[in-house]
Amino acid sequence: MTDGETGKVFRLAYVPGVTPAKWVNVWTERMPGVPVTLVAVSAAEVVGLLRDGGADAGFVRLPVDRDGLSVIPLYVETTVVVVPKDHAVAAAAEVAVADLTDDEVFHPLDDTIEWTARPGLPAFTRPATTAGAVELVAAGAGLLLVPQSLARLHHRRDLTYRPMLDAPQSQVALAWPTDATTDLVEDFIGIVRGRTVNSSRGRTPASPAEKPAQRQAQKPAQNGSGRRTVPARRKRKGYRPR
Repeated sequence: MTDGETGKVFRLAYVPGVTPAKWVNVWTERMPGVPVTLVAVSAAEVVGLLRDGGADAGFVRLPVDRDGLSVIPLYVETTVVVVPKDHAVAAAAEVAVADLTDDEVFHPLDDTIEWTARPGLPAFTRPATTAGAVELVAAGAGLLLVPQSLARLHHRRDLTYRPMLDAPQSQVALAWPTDATTDLVEDFIGIVRGRTVNSSRGRTPASPAEKPAQRQAQKPAQNGSGRRTVPARRKRKGYRPR
């Protein structure tokens, strides 16, 4: 950490279902003088927050409008169907889209899964949020398809969920404003990518020209004929006197 970074704060946004703790813990160990401020934000609002300077970087769910943003895809989540515990689906280990043909399926306005055709029958309403849709599922009004982390986030004792075999999946990514790629953002990118403490701050890597020069310095000297000379007391591997 440089003297200029002392006293700064790194603002990290994250959408529901994403748990940034493991990356924040590494940051805290490596950057003790730069605390992290976590900003919880909805999936629909995170891009606007980043563009307005409300956070230095953020975990988003793809797809997003990438205009002005740099994005690093991180991982893909399994899509699950949330059902009441007494629903027939709960008896299965896995579910296919065809299994929901006769069920009403909620499509909340904050849905982050990119559908070409939604499974099941349209429900009687489109809840504003996933949390609201979960409440309606608990009331027996329909089913809900979400990334698995959101099913865990909104867990209820009267509900359960099963993985969907052939449904589209949600992808989580790290995003930040391209024009605001600061040194602290670079440091966090290194942590997310799993770089070691010695390499995570590689902001000014050695130029390609330096490495060949270093290798050249380690090569044995050559004689005038262009062949490598061998020290007088050192025999070549495999050499046997005739």
